[in-house]
Amino acid sequence: MLVGATHWVAPTGINDMNLDVIDLGLIEYETAWKLQDEYAAEIAEGKRPPTLLLLEHPHVYTFGRKGHAENLLWSEEQLKQKGISIHWVDRGGDVTYHGPGQLVGYPLLPLMPLRRDKSSAGPVRSDYVGYVRRLEETLIAALSRLGVESGQRSGLTGVWVQQSKIAAIGVKVDVHGVTRHGFALNVNPKMEYWEGIIACGLSEPVTSLAELRDPPPSMAEVKQAVIIALPEFFGDGYLSITPDC
Repeated sequence: MLVGATHWVAPTGINDMNLDVIDLGLIEYETAWKLQDEYAAEIAEGKRPPTLLLLEHPHVYTFGRKGHAENLLWSEEQLKQKGISIHWVDRGGDVTYHGPGQLVGYPLLPLMPLRRDKSSAGPVRSDYVGYVRRLEETLIAALSRLGVESGQRSGLTGVWVQQSKIAAIGVKVDVHGVTRHGFALNVNPKMEYWEGIIACGLSEPVTSLAELRDPPPSMAEVKQAVIIALPEFFGDGYLSITPDC
C-alpha cells in the first residue's frame, strides 16, 4: 500500500460487494496505472476483493486505444508551461484530461464471464458494454444524491447534464475479466485545461459540479456519494465470486 493511502469504510448495509475502497489522494498517473496492474492480478488470483481506487491526478492528458493525436490542440511549449504530461494507455476511448479537483475512480472488479464453461480455453469474455452502462448509472445516482440531475446520451459514453459532459468513462477488461481504468467526474477542476484538447473527440462542452452548484459539494461528499451508489449497480451477482481476503 502506498504511503498516505486510506481505506474508506462503506456505510452499513450497502456493501454487498465486499468492496475495498482505497483513497490514494493526489497521485501521479503512471504510479496509479502500475498499481492497477498489481491489484488486478491479485483480484484475478482471488487474493484481493473487488477494489475501488479513488484519487486525483496532477495535470495530465491521456489517450486511449482509439486516441487521435490531432485532438491535442496545445503545443509542446504550452504543455510545458501548463505542467501537463501525456500518456498513451490501454483503455478505450480517445483523449481526456485529469487534474486536481476532478474525482477519478478506478473500479477493479471481477466481472461475471459471459462464457459459463470454465473448462473452455481462451480469455474470459465479459459484458464490456453493460459494464460501461452500469458505471454511467452509478455516477448518475451519485450526482442525484448531490442534487444534480444527469443522464446518458444514446451512442455516447459518459454522463451528461443537458448538453454538457460532466463525467468521462474509459475502461479496460483484461483477459481474466477484471476491469481497469474507470471514470473521471468533474467536481471543481480548472476548466481551462479542456481548451487544450478535443475531449473524447467530441465538440460538446464540458461542465463541473462547481458550475452547477454554489457552493459545490466537497470532494469528500462526492466520494461518499459514489461509494454509496456503486453497490446499487454491482452488488446483485454481476461480479464473479472471489474468496474473502
